[in-house]
Amino acid sequence: MARILFGIIAVVASLMLAESLTCNSCSVGLLGYCLNSASVNCTNSTDVCFTGAATFPSISSFNGFNSQGCRETSGCNATAASTLLGIAYSTQIDCCSTDGCNPVTLSGAPTTKLSLTAAVGAAVLASVWGTMMY
Repeated sequence: MARILFGIIAVVASLMLAESLTCNSCSVGLLGYCLNSASVNCTNSTDVCFTGAATFPSISSFNGFNSQGCRETSGCNATAASTLLGIAYSTQIDCCSTDGCNPVTLSGAPTTKLSLTAAVGAAVLASVWGTMMY
């Protein structure tokens, strides 16, 4: 009896996994680059993959913030305008419904972090050496 129950659970679980949508996920994106990309399986059968971008028209050189992942279909493929502290911005949400259809732009964040760490480390070392010389 336990084998039959285990078999039924395995079949149901495999069907649930087979029907789930896999999307690229990025909870923090800046200037069009993702700072922490991952892949995520959508949990609801009505979910779609999305890419959302917030841009500031008054700051033309700033590409804004973006995020990606799974969401319900409401509000998809729409643009909304709003203000934040008196600054106008627009949010655009684009959706798609196939696996991995929202590509992630990867950033050079690890290299940037290493360069910043090296610069801060060199500055601290120079400061310590400077105080030891006097």
